Formats: sequence, structure tokens, C-alpha cells
Amino acid sequence: MTLLEIIVLALIQGLTEFLPISSSAHLILPSQLLGWNDQGLAFDVAVHVGSLAAVVIYFRKDVVEILSAWFKNVSGGESTDNSRLGWWVILATIPALLFGLLFKDIIELYARSIAVIATTTIVFGLLLWWADVKAKAHLELKLLGWQKALIIGVAQAIAMIPGTSRSGITITAGLMLGLNKSNAARFSFLLSIPIILVAGSYQTFKLVTSGELVDWAAIFWGTGLSFISAYFCIYLFLSLIEKIGMLPFVIYRLLLGAVLVTFIV
Repeated sequence: MTLLEIIVLALIQGLTEFLPISSSAHLILPSQLLGWNDQGLAFDVAVHVGSLAAVVIYFRKDVVEILSAWFKNVSGGESTDNSRLGWWVILATIPALLFGLLFKDIIELYARSIAVIATTTIVFGLLLWWADVKAKAHLELKLLGWQKALIIGVAQAIAMIPGTSRSGITITAGLMLGLNKSNAARFSFLLSIPIILVAGSYQTFKLVTSGELVDWAAIFWGTGLSFISAYFCIYLFLSLIEKIGMLPFVIYRLLLGAVLVTFIV
């Protein structure tokens, strides 16, 4: 990979991991427009590490409080808002793990086409707009409950289909279940921690067992740039989301989907 490819792909991964605009839809464009090759396992690990570090550091206070309360609850302590939130994150992660275990090979084989990504980018973009317009924010995050957490988890599992956007569909589900934009985004970002950790661990295992040569310069730049772009993306998104709503991201998704359609027709 050239330095330009490393910079562009790391920034794309960091930004699109948490914005509701689909990372897979963006990562396919450089290869289609510029003929860039696949970035390889080592680079996948690097950008996963950068994204994970960004969300953990940004939510470090929440993560510490949730883990502390959860471990106390597991050890026989009382159930608190934070311990329940920890259980809900665990529960909501299970559908994606099962879906990935059962259907990952099928998705890799049949669902990574431009036609699928263009369709999901547009369809789930419109669903995000509908949720933003129609949903009523009446539910505090501490009152989410395990049933609604599980529904959001099922939505996250669907995001394995390229073009859907993990953050986009989980925020959509959160809005439809009554969370306001900030709380829907917060739960989506907390939910990203275990799933990125699992994905990164899986990619690391594949890298170690593949014998692939490691480009340490690509690792350094990929990790650092994905961390920086992901951290500021989370900060800006949470700062602006209540003011700007989801419409700018919906419009962007529709335009992106239209661009992808041009590669099909």
C-alpha cells in the first residue's frame, strides 16, 4: 500500500465506523474508482485497534462505571442502572455474534457486490430518515429494558450485510424504540466496543495464522489515523446530533447510493 492509500483508507474507516453512512459503501469506492488493491489483514487489524481505542477512550468514564457495576452485580451486589446497561450491551451483542458465525461465509460470497451495497445504502438510509421523523423520544436509556436492547442487537446483526451501516441501523432501531438521538447514538457506540473487539481479535487470529508479512509503517499510520478520525467523529457527532438530526446523513446516503448505482447500469 502507498502512503496515500493508507491515509485515505484509515481516515475512511475511522469516520465511517461511527457515522450512520456505511463503511463498506465507502471502502468499495477507492477500489472501483482508483483500482486500489485490498488493504490486507494487517491493515484491517490496525484500523480496528484504532477505532476501538477511540470509542473506549471517549467513553472511558462510562466504560469504567458500567464494568465496575456489572462485576459487582455478578459477584452478588445490587442491580444498578449501570450494571443493567452492561447486561444489555452483552445481550445485544449476542445476535451479531451468532449471525456472523452462521452466515459470514455466505455474506462474503454473495453480498459484497456493488448492487447489494447500493441497495442497502439507500434503503436503510430512508429507514433512518423515517425513524428520525416519526419516532417519539420518550424513553431514558436507563429504562431501555432487555427486550428493546435485544431488538437493537438484532438490528446490529443485520448490519453484517454490506452497506447497511452498524451505527446507522442501531441508531434507527433506538429511535424507533423511543430513545432520543443522543441516547440512541450513545447506546450504539457502547455496543460497538464488544463487536469491534471481537472483529479485531478474529482478524488478528487470521493474521497470525496466515503468515502474512506485516508492513509496520502501514500498521502505525493505520492505527493512528483511524484513532484520530474516529475520536473526533464521535465527539462531533454527539455534539451536533440533537441540532442537525439525521437528515444530512440520509441525504448523503442517498447520493452515495446513486453514485454506486452508476457502476451497475
